[in-house]
Amino acid sequence: MNLKTFKIGGVHPPENKLSAGVPIEAAALPKRAFIHLGQHLGAPAKPVVQKGDKVKVGTLIGTADGFISANVHSSVSGTVFGIEPVADVSGYKRPAVIIDVEGDEWEPAIDRTPTLKKEITLDKKAIIEKIKEAGIVGLGGATFPAHVKYLVPEGKNVDTLLINGVECEPYLTSDHRLMLERSDELLIGARTLMAALGVEKAIIGIEANKPDAIALLERKAKDYAGITIQPLKVQYPQGAEKQLIKACLNREVPSGKLPLDVGCVVNNVGTAVAVYDAVQKNKPLFERIVTITGKKMKKRANFVVRVGTPISQLIEACGGAPDGTTKLINGGPMMGKAMVSAEIPVTKGTSGIILVDASEAKRREPSACIRCAKCVEACPMGLEPYFIEKLTEYARWDETEEAGAADCVECGSCQFTCPAARPLLDNIRLAKTTVMRIRRERSKK
Repeated sequence: MNLKTFKIGGVHPPENKLSAGVPIEAAALPKRAFIHLGQHLGAPAKPVVQKGDKVKVGTLIGTADGFISANVHSSVSGTVFGIEPVADVSGYKRPAVIIDVEGDEWEPAIDRTPTLKKEITLDKKAIIEKIKEAGIVGLGGATFPAHVKYLVPEGKNVDTLLINGVECEPYLTSDHRLMLERSDELLIGARTLMAALGVEKAIIGIEANKPDAIALLERKAKDYAGITIQPLKVQYPQGAEKQLIKACLNREVPSGKLPLDVGCVVNNVGTAVAVYDAVQKNKPLFERIVTITGKKMKKRANFVVRVGTPISQLIEACGGAPDGTTKLINGGPMMGKAMVSAEIPVTKGTSGIILVDASEAKRREPSACIRCAKCVEACPMGLEPYFIEKLTEYARWDETEEAGAADCVECGSCQFTCPAARPLLDNIRLAKTTVMRIRRERSKK
């Protein structure tokens, strides 16, 4: 097997793919759904419903409010209770449409039949419009409005679509199960995105710890022109766009540039399946697969969940939080965020919830940097994390910008490998946020 990978940095955290063999199952409907209007990168959607309105599954409840924004649809049927602030994963309250669930009535335009629709009849413009209407965002974690990626500017030449099936974060298995259980929809979705880009080549990158997915998709891809499967060496953070591009195409995205600048567009496998659902079945994005896992859980699961479902409901469906659970992580342990409450609702970007025991959750007490350069060796962007951290401590923002803080992909490899337990990622995130704010202010002058 020809295993490729990126060349600079990377680490090998324990995989802990404890739910990899657990088939996808449908989560129960919530009694009340809390659907955030801002569950994507960019401007929050503008509500188009009000208290007392009746909605069905798939009803538009929020319209994109800006170029970088996305539509939001109801994931349930029932009555709008109101539009109120609801806490998100960071604990901040954001506007959300709250719906009291009454049955499960879908919009009639959605094709709910199991028939696989292979023929792509829409042209490039119509496909992009469908993706936009359906509110599809990147399901790998960034939640960037998907249609925007396919509005290729004049002068940019794209020759390759990359589909990210890496799922390099420990514990998470939702993409793995999706590749196994909806492989044809994934491949048709990839073909649809190829048509939207006007390219004849697509590569699906999958790490070698998913041999069943690689074998299945290699066999099925033979029936889909232009699609190849690229097995990849297991190395974190290979799922990051720039690292995946380097691994699969040996192209390097320059600082401050996008995949478009090196002739490709990258989307997650979940996004490709959502595109199939939208274009071929007229189904908006209102549900996704979420991994619920942890070392001490009675049951681990890969649920297909309606957006707006409280996470506490999913945990209870797995037997509840084990004794000693001290932290809930939304996403993977390397890049995910600790949650302030289990009552936070599922969003389009919720890939998994990890229940962490006290013995795993506790941070070691940091000590002085010993200048070992392990963080430099681990950084996939070729940065000097120890140096950026020190500059951040002294608020020397011009120098943090020169040191490349804005190029950090926030993978956490530096902090993972640091023998002194330095809070490298925490400080570099602060530096990156500050530098990006300074750049925005500078551009306005």
